Amino acid sequence: MSAATLRVALAQMCSADTHEANIATLAQLARQAVDEGAELLALPEVAGLMNRDPETSRRQVVVAEDDPFIAACRDLAARHGLWIHTGSTPVLGPDGRYLNHSTLINAAGRIVAEYDKIHLFDVAIEGQAPIGESRRFAPGDRAVLAETPWGPFAMSICYDLRFPYLYRAYAQAGAVMMFIPSAFTVPTGRAHWDVLLRARAIETGAFVLAAAQAGHHADGRETWGHALAVGPWGEVLADLERTAPALRVLDLDLSQVSRARSQIPAWSLHEDRAVLRTLPEG
Repeated sequence: MSAATLRVALAQMCSADTHEANIATLAQLARQAVDEGAELLALPEVAGLMNRDPETSRRQVVVAEDDPFIAACRDLAARHGLWIHTGSTPVLGPDGRYLNHSTLINAAGRIVAEYDKIHLFDVAIEGQAPIGESRRFAPGDRAVLAETPWGPFAMSICYDLRFPYLYRAYAQAGAVMMFIPSAFTVPTGRAHWDVLLRARAIETGAFVLAAAQAGHHADGRETWGHALAVGPWGEVLADLERTAPALRVLDLDLSQVSRARSQIPAWSLHEDRAVLRTLPEG
């Protein structure tokens, strides 16, 4: 593959409430990705641990440096010569709350970028109990653009998807790929998942890689699935539907980013400033 082409493995999981079970699934997905010639494996949100029980999760969640799932990703990356985007996994933050933590690991097993989810999922969907991610998690405080052999890749997680200014800033900084690993609920997934992902791709003229959780989980939750890869013109390149675990390998022609942006440069900083100058004062 040339630097202008990236063969990615898009993963879908039904993560368990222990690290050990998820590491076993990770090893299976990494082996399949390598067998199909992938250069990068993209995992979903909470790939390492999906456990909302305060007591049992507290016994397992540790600081990122000691996290067993991240360590397993690093080992597998080095063993297979495979870049791995961990999706995310909960780690212990400095104030005692968790961080929804994402890591990009290169083919030598070295961490090249880390990101903590900025926008936390605090919602009240009609007919369901309120969801308050901020009760246990602290928000991240910075956007992260990772340098890779294929260009700059943007780091984000799930609910970040609803805040387009983040992706606009990433595009203006040169991002050619947006990681959006997720664990969408079924009601919000059915209503908003694909349209939001396609909108972010179209608005930024970038590829979107959205690995996902799917199915009924050991901690009682159900997730929407439909991991998607979306091209910079908004076309859906892959949809993993509701199967988990599952993997789809596809080749991305990254030169499509510059072509899309040259045709519709809607996100350019110059045009933003022009609009601001037309707004009335006061």
